[in-house]
Amino acid sequence: MAELTEAQQNARNLWSSGDYPSAMRIIASVGPRVVETAGVTGDDVVLDVACGSGNATIPAAETGAETTGLDITPELIEAGKKNAADAGVVIEWVEGDAQDMRFDDESFDVVLSVFGCMFAPDHRKAAAELGRVLKPGGRLVVAAWRPEGNTGRMFSTIASHLPPPPEGFEPPPLWGKEEHVRELFDGTGVELELEPTTVEFTADSSEVFFQELERDLPPIVAAKAGLGPQGKWEPLRDDLLELYRDTNESDSGDFRAAQEYLVIKGTKTSG
Repeated sequence: MAELTEAQQNARNLWSSGDYPSAMRIIASVGPRVVETAGVTGDDVVLDVACGSGNATIPAAETGAETTGLDITPELIEAGKKNAADAGVVIEWVEGDAQDMRFDDESFDVVLSVFGCMFAPDHRKAAAELGRVLKPGGRLVVAAWRPEGNTGRMFSTIASHLPPPPEGFEPPPLWGKEEHVRELFDGTGVELELEPTTVEFTADSSEVFFQELERDLPPIVAAKAGLGPQGKWEPLRDDLLELYRDTNESDSGDFRAAQEYLVIKGTKTSG
């Protein structure tokens, strides 16, 4: 990549904190589900945008598809390379920004993103790029957390304890709102079908679940690192722990909660 902007460097700093590959074990089922939804086969050329450590990239490659994973964070790409080697698949890994992808127009049969492109600061730019690199007739599948869901509420809870974001900032879970997504893809040539769904998170207790997130999940790890020296971490910690206690659906002392997300399915109908 060329010299990074401040926003790009901030994104790298955020997603290299904690242990994202470990944290993403809780959504391990979503990547294969997205690949299946897209109908990926060995005849396809596939791009996974903001691919992280390969949650969808590796299942796509396992179909025999020619697969590329794009992410802005080198540490996650290195983790993805290791996971791909363990899985015995070949993937092209590219450092890059979902808002400005260095691929030719209409390069891919399938474009995927699992809780990834939703974190690009400019939602409309990211959506335009997803549509631009997709071939006519190509398929798009994006998974994005919904604002009203457990995980969406986690992001709003964190934001309530941090300084105001830059002007024009759009919260990532807006990608989980149907109206917002339709506006983003208006004019891209991508015809959408939207499907709200859930993935279940489980742990021995609400406290154990949160302790794992506090240790591994980059947005929480970064918030703790920033607020801790100011003595402001404990109030946020208390609010997050209360969120998971309140949303626990189990009556048995363990933790079980359905996390709401939106599956954004699209077909490129025009250039």
